[in-house]
Amino acid sequence: MSTTELMQGTALAASLTVGDLEKAVAWYTNVMGWEIARRVERDGKLRGMAIKAGDVNIILNQDDFAKGTGRVKGAGMSFTIYTSQDIDRLAAQAKANGGPLETDVQDAPWGPVRFFRAKDPDGFRWTIMKRLG
Repeated sequence: MSTTELMQGTALAASLTVGDLEKAVAWYTNVMGWEIARRVERDGKLRGMAIKAGDVNIILNQDDFAKGTGRVKGAGMSFTIYTSQDIDRLAAQAKANGGPLETDVQDAPWGPVRFFRAKDPDGFRWTIMKRLG
């Protein structure tokens, strides 16, 4: 039996490397409705942007392409955000702002939730989900 104390997380923040910082920030803010929290600068240059959606925080970092320009970004990554907001309205807003959805809003077959999926310009997948009932 392990004597290691189990971790009890209270929030999650992620750092994502993107190919085009300006394009990524536009998708998250204009299409998905996130807000800019702060600029991330190093050596006097803009290197990233911290953005947030409520208590969900991510930093978008501009790829320096040191590992090549063909580096795959979002493959195999998926994030889920739970919200209490009107999920149909959020999906309609994303579509109206130019963001094609990966899946339209639907009730989940596995439980009482409603969700939609979207993919950012670098291939990071986001599931936006609301618990029902």
